[in-house]
Order: sequence, then structure tokens, then C-alpha cells
Amino acid sequence: MSTTAAHAATRVDNPFVGAGVYVNPEWSANAAAEPGGSAVANQPTFVWLDRIAAINGVNGGMGLRDHLNAAVKQAAGKPYVFQVVIYDLPGRDCAALASNGELGPTDLPRYESEFIDPIAAILADPAYANLRIVTTVELDSLPNLVTNAGGTNTSTTNCETMKANGNYINGVGYALNKLGAIPNVYNYVDAGHHGWLGWDSNLQPAIDVIKQAATASGSTLNNVQGFVVNTANYGALHEPNFSVTDSVNGTTVRQSKWVDWNNYVDEASFAKAWRTKAIASGFNSNIGMIIDTSRNGWGGANRPTGPGPKTTVDAYVDGSRIDRRFQTGNWCNQSGAGLGERPKAAPEDGIAAYVWVKPPGESDGASSAIANDEGKGFDAMCDPTYTGNARNNNNMSGALPNAPLAGHWFSAQFQELLKNAYPALGTSTGDTTAPTAPTGLAATATSSSVALTWTASTDNVGVTGYDVYRGGTLIGSTNSTSFSDTGLSASTAYSYTVKAKDAAGNVSAASAALSVTTSAGGTTDTTAPTAPTNLAATTTSSSASLTWGASTDNVGVTGYNVYRGGTLIGSTTSTSYTDSGLSAATAYSYTVKAKDAAGNLSAAAAVTATTQAGTGTGSAGCTATYKVSSDWGAGFNADVTVTAGNTAIKSWKVTWTYAGNQQVTNLWNGTVSQSGQSVTVNNAGYNGAVAANGTTSFGFGASYSGSNAVPTLTCTATS
Repeated sequence: MSTTAAHAATRVDNPFVGAGVYVNPEWSANAAAEPGGSAVANQPTFVWLDRIAAINGVNGGMGLRDHLNAAVKQAAGKPYVFQVVIYDLPGRDCAALASNGELGPTDLPRYESEFIDPIAAILADPAYANLRIVTTVELDSLPNLVTNAGGTNTSTTNCETMKANGNYINGVGYALNKLGAIPNVYNYVDAGHHGWLGWDSNLQPAIDVIKQAATASGSTLNNVQGFVVNTANYGALHEPNFSVTDSVNGTTVRQSKWVDWNNYVDEASFAKAWRTKAIASGFNSNIGMIIDTSRNGWGGANRPTGPGPKTTVDAYVDGSRIDRRFQTGNWCNQSGAGLGERPKAAPEDGIAAYVWVKPPGESDGASSAIANDEGKGFDAMCDPTYTGNARNNNNMSGALPNAPLAGHWFSAQFQELLKNAYPALGTSTGDTTAPTAPTGLAATATSSSVALTWTASTDNVGVTGYDVYRGGTLIGSTNSTSFSDTGLSASTAYSYTVKAKDAAGNVSAASAALSVTTSAGGTTDTTAPTAPTNLAATTTSSSASLTWGASTDNVGVTGYNVYRGGTLIGSTTSTSYTDSGLSAATAYSYTVKAKDAAGNLSAAAAVTATTQAGTGTGSAGCTATYKVSSDWGAGFNADVTVTAGNTAIKSWKVTWTYAGNQQVTNLWNGTVSQSGQSVTVNNAGYNGAVAANGTTSFGFGASYSGSNAVPTLTCTATS
């Protein structure tokens, strides 16, 4: 047996580990030709086979064999990954027009004989046996059978046709069977994204449909190496400032307009949940997930630096989220998007790799109808003036103007992605900064379990998870800020610490240790904690910061309830709390009660605090400048910079009156109200304080018709 054949016969669980990855010279040249593009021109991207002609090359471009030959040269005998998108199902992507393909709904025989068979023959060539060939198999189509067929309110005629004729199921099964028979091919099947399939009504049914396809046309589940999420989409990899388990004034994040009862708020949590459920549904236990991070960075000036205000759940989520789209269903050439994490092998548990499936700079679809011979129609979701449909809850499309056909080079989009890259260009490698240590570790105990919670850590790039230790021994990991340790002994003391980690493998210092004693079996805890001690308050003109001494309890204190004038205004696991949004020169009465796991409340500690008199009010306290960042004729995005005067300010308000019919539709880094032509924007909870002569900013999207004159702004502040 030759050395080549022996190497090719050896499969690995994760093809990305220990291997280089092919850099597409055609994409690399396009990127390098752009101003600033050389910073990413050597990143590996997928080769797209989206029509039969692409197998041999289109308009003098490289075909599949040309790319494979180039990959062999780049590999120079070392382990190397070649990435390719297989994307030409009959009746492809039945719910979108920009990505429709050349084959009609009944063209399954052509798909098999003219598309899959020639591709399989080339990939099976012994000349490429040393390559690890990663395929992503047929994007979007299978999930459409769940969400856009079968009588749902978003059903389309095309999707109903494809569900009825079975050609999506049989086509994917045929592709997996043919490609999976090649020893060095690793198939990853498309699993949509969290903003599409994150609801219970969609996620498991989508897994079931893919399982049906993976066992059709002679295929077996062994032909599925894993799944890919967020392909050609913009969902944030991690939402660092809020989680789906958060709540505001008793209203959960899931109830917010943005989350809309979804179970997930980012792609990493969705991908890990998908993997767990897929394994439970019969897929192999070693499957891996890959995440397309090519365009989900959401950096730039509009990226929030911390949580939003907890005035309402919508204000909290909108002020926290780094994904700045109007709605998670928006998928075409999104304004404000940036390059995401650079491709990386095994960045998180259960994640095989971050990859760039969609090459940055290649259009999602044309902004208006363009005649073509590629089978690509015009989809209104790519029109910046489009006001939406049921699939995006009738929101503006958020698309950039003047876009070419899908897959064609779109310079303006590439520049947008460079500008808003996160991590910013030049910061994606060599991350040696560890996250901050978790704080506020608290516990609720029963006779056999301990439920831990803590305050999230921060990181210069992003926290990816937490390791939980009992007595110095690692007992589990989680990507949330809670963990349950079960199977414990009653009336026993346990010590816990938690460490945060990031994608580069940096680990934080341990949290402060927490000793927890499980309760005695068979008894009910009726003993309340002791009252908090030394309750004190410090004030500004608009806030009161409370501190107190910790309570004690026979089992364990789990938190504190804070009341203003007898009304519960918040809870915390720490011994401090800040009440904001108050009136100047006003007396407020506060009480704090401790609570335990059994629901027992302590006696109250009380204090009266008077806010300071407001000074520095009026337009002299700050100025505001208004700049339109993009305008597509029926809508625009604008940025407003707030600059403090010679005195630091605690809060600000910007007002203006439009001369036309402009209507603000979405705003970040502030709270907005509009009455007719008059607009008022107040600071968010995290950006009201501005140093003397310092600046902060907010931005928004708006619709209009006719003229779009820049208004005169008035800024007022308190100091």
C-alpha cells in the first residue's frame, strides 16, 4: 500500500485539528485588491459549487479540479483541509428568490447525474486522497420544509411543492451517499441558524427532517460528520451582554420583541444545543458543529460595551445586543455587519471549527431585478426600501443598496465588513488575555444538590464558557452563568469555585470560593436569614447606590430583595445595588431583605436617601452632531455624537424636529420616543455618564420619502 493511500484511509474526528486550510486564490485576489483587504486576504474560505457549470469553472474562472490542484500545492504534503459548498438542489431554497437555482422542482435526475456524480468522481481522484475534503451539503432547503411548508403562516407554494415531491429529501440523501463513500470526505449538513430554527416548534422537527434525508437514497447517518450553522448569515457568535435566562422586572428576555420567545440568542448556544439534540435523535456521538463567522462580528462604533438599561425588557435587550439587525430574519447584505472570528479549529467544546463559508464581499442577492442566466431571481429582502413580511415580522430589510447578483463581488459590502470587524483587524491572533474572574458566586441547596449562579465575566474578545470546581476538582463546564451539582450527601459542606475561559484557551483566576452546606434530608427549612446590617446609601442627582453587610442563614443566603417605598424594585446576589433614573433633590426610602432557598425572608434593613440637586442643566452641558452614514432613497442610517462640555455629565437628552416625514424604526445605545416630527433620545443606562469634553454616541435607522434634510439638534444634560 502506498503512503498516499495509507494516509487517505485514516479518518479523524475533527478534520480541522492539526491541518492547514485552503486559501481560495480567486477570493484572495478580490480581497487583496480592496483598500485594507490584504489584512484578511489569506484567510481560508469555502469554494462554492452553486450550478453545474461551476464544476468546470465559469467565465474563465477556476473549476473544482483547478481548486483541488491548487490545494495540493498549498498542502505541500502536510495535512490540509479543502472546503467546498454543494448547492444546486432541484427547486433550491424554495422560500427565497435571490438564491434560487438553475434546476426546476422535478429535475432530481439532472441533479444526480449532472451535478453530484461529476463532483464525486473528481473528489474521489487518488490525486486528492491526502486532502481532508470538507463539504457543506445543500444550504437552507431542508429547514424550509419545516418552517415554510405544511400549512404554516409563512408557507410558500414552492416549498409546499418540494415537500410534496420529496426531491429535497432524496436529493440530499443521494449527495450524502455518493460523497460519504469517499474516505477523505467529511460531510456537514446545513442546520440553519438560531434566528430561524431556535424555537421548539422548529428545532427538533428540523433535525428529524435532516435525519430523514440522511437515511434516504441509500445513505446512512455515518455519512454525516456534523452540521453547519449560520451559513451566509449574520447571527452573533456570542451575545456577551445578556442571556436568554435574564429577566427585567419579572419579564423574561424570551418575551422581548427581539428574542420573540426564541430559546437562543446567539449561534454558539444554538449550535451546542443542536448537537446535543441531534445525538439524542440517533446521529453519531462524535459529530461536530462548524459555525460560519465570516460576517457576524458586529463591531465598530455602534457595538454596545455592556448591558442595556433595565427599565424594560426591550430596552435591556436592545441596549445589550451586539447584533444590530432590525430582526434576526434579515439575511441579505446587512448594513452594519462586520467580519467575525477568523477561521479557527476546535475553538469551543463541541465546535469543530469557526469557518468562513460565505466569502466576505460576495453578495447575498441583488438590490433590484437584474437579468441573468444563473437562475437567480430578485428577492425583496435585498431591497433596502422593503418593509418586510411575515418571515421577518414586517421589519425593514436592513440591506445595503446597489448590490449585484448573489455570489458576485460587492465592494461596498466588503468595506462595510472591514470597518465593523470584530475582533478588529489585527487583533484576531495571539490572544493572551484571560477573562476576568467570575464574581457574585451564590448557591441554592437541597439535601442532594447545589444550584450555583454567578455574575458573568468579561474578556477582550469574548467569554466562551465556565469551568466549575468542587473542592479543586473539575466537575463540569457550561456556557451559561449557572450550574447544578447533583447526587450530593445531605448535611454536608462543599466548597465551589468557578473559572471563565475564552476561545483562545485563556482561563481566568478562580472566583472567590463559596462554601455550601446541603440541607438535612426530609426536613423543611423554616429559618429566615438574619437581617442585612449597616445599610448605607450614596447618591447622585439621579441615582442611589446601596451597600450593606451580608446576612447569614442556617442553610445559605441566596440573595437580597431591594424595595423603594415598600415596592420591590430588584434583586441581587451581591451586597450592593444601584437604583437609577431618580429625580434630583428628592428623598427616597429603601429597605433590603435577605432570602434563602426555601423562600424565607429576613427582617428588613432600612435607610432614607436624598438625591443631590441637579446642576448644569440646559444646552450648555452638551452638544450633539448628526451624521447620515448611509441613505438608500427610502431609508437611512444615522449616527449622533454627544459631546460633554467642560463639566462631566451624568445623563443627557437629545431632541430634534424633522422637516419631513422621517420615522425612526430602530435605535441603539439610547431610548427613543417620537411624536409626529419631534424625536427625543435619552441616554441608555450605560452611556449617560460622560467625562468633561468626552464623547459618546448612539445610532438609528429610519424610513422616509421625499427629502431628508439634516435637522438641528438640541442637547441637554445633568451633571
